[in-house]
Amino acid sequence: MATAAKARFVSEELKPKIGSRILADKEALLSGDYADAILDLLEQRGVLVFPEIHFTDEEQVAFTQTLGTFARELRGEEIYKITLDSGQNATAEYLKGAFFWHFDGFMSPMPIRASLLSSKVLSPAGTGNTEFANTYAAYEALSDEDKQHLDGLKAVHALAATQLDVTPEPSYEQWKQWRAIGRKELPLVWAHRSGRKSLVIGNSAHNILNYDPLDGEELLIRLRDFATGPDFTYSHEWKVGDLVMWDNTGSLHRATYYPLDCGRMLHRTKLEGDEPII
Repeated sequence: MATAAKARFVSEELKPKIGSRILADKEALLSGDYADAILDLLEQRGVLVFPEIHFTDEEQVAFTQTLGTFARELRGEEIYKITLDSGQNATAEYLKGAFFWHFDGFMSPMPIRASLLSSKVLSPAGTGNTEFANTYAAYEALSDEDKQHLDGLKAVHALAATQLDVTPEPSYEQWKQWRAIGRKELPLVWAHRSGRKSLVIGNSAHNILNYDPLDGEELLIRLRDFATGPDFTYSHEWKVGDLVMWDNTGSLHRATYYPLDCGRMLHRTKLEGDEPII
């Protein structure tokens, strides 16, 4: 019986430094029997793809709950609809920032551990991929000189920085609304309790403390360019029913362009974080 059960869970690498495809049936995933293996693989690989698993919302919630503490959305919902249709999502305008490299929850005491997305409605062919970058692998590939240089440096992270990508010339009223959300100072390198380290970058990072502003931006751009290079990235082309899970504590993600009125729809669930950025 155990042998038969094990045969229901197989993983395959997508790229050497990022991504694995999980071949498993719904029963195996919902049983929770493979939760530890999935979480271990997630930290190693950054992104896990469950092709055309076709979870219902209830099944996606149940699967997420097998993996750790379920994180509800700000308004208490279990499922968050990733869509630019304001009729389906009241915060659709904010989601335009998702076209740029970022990680979620930079203002939280502990960023969420992982996110899971299910595809419900596709964008036109050739658009709307979701891309991921492994910031563990990117840090590990830095030169010793760079690692030494980054040690102890902190950057300012703020919602205002993410929104400037979308609206580079905001009104003063818009700017004050963004600033009211606050800011947070985070290290450029996250020393995880596992002993591994990852880069803490993305479009929420606006400048580096005690740096000339332009020099700080230059370093952030260089690190982002390096971390999102081909060795450390995976681009997922969606099929209806796909589920993709990523380690939010050791990766960046973004959506590639798609028509804003095309109806593209993904459903997200999340796992609570359990480790502050230090």
